[in-house]
Amino acid sequence: MLTATEDYLETILRISKEKTNIRAMDIVNHTGYARATVSIALRQLKESGYIVSDNNRLIQLTDKGNEIALRTHARHMLIENFLIAIGVDEETAYADACILEHGISEESVERLEQFYQQNFTKNS
Repeated sequence: MLTATEDYLETILRISKEKTNIRAMDIVNHTGYARATVSIALRQLKESGYIVSDNNRLIQLTDKGNEIALRTHARHMLIENFLIAIGVDEETAYADACILEHGISEESVERLEQFYQQNFTKNS
């Protein structure tokens, strides 16, 4: 999976938690990317079947796009929370998680999650 694709899908997911009607400008405002850059990316996401848009240009994740966005977001949050738990400041943890979420293997994610659960969360 391309890093940029995952980033855009995760961004759409994050925005969807704040508002129901998502437009390209919301993504521009959230990411700080140029409008033309976002437009090209959205076209590619649509062609790949990750998003749909209606006549009002409202953007929604497809099931396929939502699955990738949720997986990417879960990885991001696990890594970010782990880094914060070991003393990394929140801003750095967020930035580092954005980088690490794309290159980490499933095995490492599973082990990191087990370690995090055993050492940083309270058992119910």
